[in-house]
Amino acid sequence: MQDPKKALNPNKLVQYLDKMPEDFTKQDIIRFIEGNNIQMLNFRYVAADGKLKNLSFAITSLEQLDRVLSAGERVDGSSLFPYIDAGSSDLYVIPRYRTAYINPFASIPTLDILCSYYNNLGTPLESAPEYTLKKAHQMLKEKTGLSMEAMGELEYYVIYEKKSIFTGAPQKGYHEAAPFMKWGFLRNEAMLYFAQAGGKLKYGHAEVGNIPDQEFGMEQYELELQPVPLEEAAEQVILAKWFLRMVGYKYGVNVSFAPKVIVGHAGSGLHVHMRLKKDGKSVMIEDGKISNDARKAIAGILELAPSLTSFANTNPLSYLRLVPHQEAPTNICWGDRNRSVLVRVPLGWVNVKDMARDANPKEPEANTADLSENQTFEFRVPDGSADIYLTMAGLAVAARHGLENPQALEIAKKYYVDVNIFKDEYKHIQESLPQLPSSCWESSEHLLKDRLAYEKDGVFSKVLVDGIADKLKSFDDKNLSERLYGHNDQIKDLVDKFLHCS
Repeated sequence: MQDPKKALNPNKLVQYLDKMPEDFTKQDIIRFIEGNNIQMLNFRYVAADGKLKNLSFAITSLEQLDRVLSAGERVDGSSLFPYIDAGSSDLYVIPRYRTAYINPFASIPTLDILCSYYNNLGTPLESAPEYTLKKAHQMLKEKTGLSMEAMGELEYYVIYEKKSIFTGAPQKGYHEAAPFMKWGFLRNEAMLYFAQAGGKLKYGHAEVGNIPDQEFGMEQYELELQPVPLEEAAEQVILAKWFLRMVGYKYGVNVSFAPKVIVGHAGSGLHVHMRLKKDGKSVMIEDGKISNDARKAIAGILELAPSLTSFANTNPLSYLRLVPHQEAPTNICWGDRNRSVLVRVPLGWVNVKDMARDANPKEPEANTADLSENQTFEFRVPDGSADIYLTMAGLAVAARHGLENPQALEIAKKYYVDVNIFKDEYKHIQESLPQLPSSCWESSEHLLKDRLAYEKDGVFSKVLVDGIADKLKSFDDKNLSERLYGHNDQIKDLVDKFLHCS
C-alpha cells in the first residue's frame, strides 16, 4: 500500500527519492543531483532584512559537491546582520537537506537549499533568527510538554499598469474571480511552484483590496498555508513570498507584502494560526470547546502582544495598518469568530455533523475523521514586514509564558469579547481595553520592558534584543500617524521606501 504522505505529493525530490523530506540525507541530495543533471547549487539563507540571500556553486566534481554539502561555506555576517561586528564577522552557512528544492526560474538546472548559521566554533549562531526559533520551540516542549504547529495567511498586492476593462469595485475584491480580478493566474502559478518545492498549501483566493487608480491597478490576494511544526512554518512563509515575487518579476508586475499601500484601503496582514499538540495529538478542544491549555497560551500572547509587535510589525507602515475599521487589531483582547480582536478562534469543524454527506445524499459513507484536529487560534497582528522566524519564536515564548502563569485563565476570561468593538455601541468596551503600540518606537520600548521573558533560558540573545530595539528606534516614528495625516505625498514616499519589506 502506498504511503499516504507520498500519494499525489508534488515535491520533485520526494517523487524521485521515494522518501519524505525529513528523511533526506547528504547522499540523497547527491543522488538527486546526479540523476537529474543538476549543474548549479544555491545556498539560501535569511538575513536581518528578512529576505532570502543566495550563494551559488557551479557543480564541477563529486568531491566538490560532497565537501560543500558536508562543510558549507563562509559568509560575511556583518553584511547580513547589523549587530555582528566586522572584526569577527565570519560565519558558516550549513545546508538543511530536508529543505532542498528545484529552482523553477533558473535557466540552468539548479537545486536550492536553505541553510543555518554557525559561528567560528562550529556551533549554532545564538542570535540567528532560525536558531532562535529552534530554541524557542524546544523550550516550549521541554517546559510544558506541548509542541506548537503554525501556518501563515499571506496577503499581498499585485501592482500593475491598469487596463480599463472589467474593472472591479473598490474594496470589494474578496473571493472575486476573473475577469474582474486579473492576476489570479499569477497566484496559481506561484502556488504550483511552491507545492513542487515542498510547500504545504490550503488554498489561494482574492482578498478585499481592489484599488482603482488612473495609472496603476492594485489587486489583493492571499495564500493560506497548512499547519506544520514552527520551524517549518517560518520556512514556508519565506519560500511562499519568494515564489510570488519571482512569478511577479516574470510577468513584469510588482508583488508587495507592504502593510499598507494606500491609506483608506485594506492593508496586508500575515495572520498566524497556531495549534498545540501533545504526543502528536491536538489539545485544542476539551468537551466540545476551546481547552484550558489553549486559553492559557492565548493569555500569554495577550500579555506579551505589545512587545510581539517588535518582530511582527517592523516598519512605520505597519502602524498605518493597525487602525480601526480595516479588520486589523488595535486593542488587546480575544474572541470566537470575531475579526475585531487580536487573537481570534475561528470555526474549527467542532460540534458539526457530516456536512458533506448531507450535501451529497448518495455518498455511501459518513466521514468519521476527528475534525477537531483542525481547530486553531489566530494571531492577527503580524504583517508582511514581519521577521517570520522571530515572530514564530516570540509566539512560542508567549505561549509558554501563559502556560506557566497561574493567573492565565483569569487573564483569558478578563480579555474575552464577543462583540465588534469598532461599532459605536461598543465603543466603551474598546476604550476599556489595553492598546497595541502605535509606532516602531513604542514597540521597541515594550520589547525592552519584556526582554526577560524572551531572554529566559537563553532563547533570545541579548545582542539580538538590543539590535531589534535599536533598529526600531532608528525610524524615529513617534506620533507618525498624526504627523502624516493629510500629507499624501509623504505617505507615498513611505510606501515606496517599504514596498518590498522583508
